[in-house]
Amino acid sequence: MSDFLHLFQNASKAIAVLIDPEKFLKCNLEDFFRKLNVAQPDFIFVGGSTVTRKDFETCVQLLKSNCKIPLIIFPGASHQISENADALLFLSLISGKNPDFLIGHHIQAAEELENMDIEIISTAYLLIDGGKKTSVEFVSQTTPIPNDQANIARKIALAGKFQGKQLVYLDCGSGAYQTVSTEMAQQVKSIGLPLIIGGGIRSLTKIEELHAAGANVVVIGNKIEEDIEFLLDIANFQKQKHEVR
Repeated sequence: MSDFLHLFQNASKAIAVLIDPEKFLKCNLEDFFRKLNVAQPDFIFVGGSTVTRKDFETCVQLLKSNCKIPLIIFPGASHQISENADALLFLSLISGKNPDFLIGHHIQAAEELENMDIEIISTAYLLIDGGKKTSVEFVSQTTPIPNDQANIARKIALAGKFQGKQLVYLDCGSGAYQTVSTEMAQQVKSIGLPLIIGGGIRSLTKIEELHAAGANVVVIGNKIEEDIEFLLDIANFQKQKHEVR
């Protein structure tokens, strides 16, 4: 079984920190790495909607050099790949009908990925309405699923499972005003695939709610960009989680 897919399948109450290379490279890196290594999230996700390949690669190399946390690519386009990462979520935006994000970017990256020693995890990616138009909605030109339509999300995720997807990622997008509802999380989790949820999550309480609703991994991104001290809250969460075990 694939090593990193196995980690996702067995993840419980896990946290991923999402890093946008464009913003990351402008921050105080020494302070960021110090607090990131104290927080010790279960995963680091790296990716963005408009990042250049050069900045993407620089970001990946810095992360690998300064921490030992599993580094997973969360690509926004075909050029966001690097053999220095541990794994790549091969995202197919199945909640929309834009062929570029269903299969187009995948074809562009396929041969290069074939020659890389990196684990590729087929992922059903669903964009959920978080109360504002996010960059991923603008760039992908797709309409998000209404947050109160849990059954629609479940049907789409189930279709993804039947296509062979190995994970489901529900995302309200960076800076969303609200996150995935607990009802939607519960319904999508019922199809039996590992579940990742991101977008609009700004508190430990919300993280705990989504874990309780079935999320294997909850992703924090924009909150840390706004308040780097939240990494210390994550550190306390991780410490308590491991003490319970």
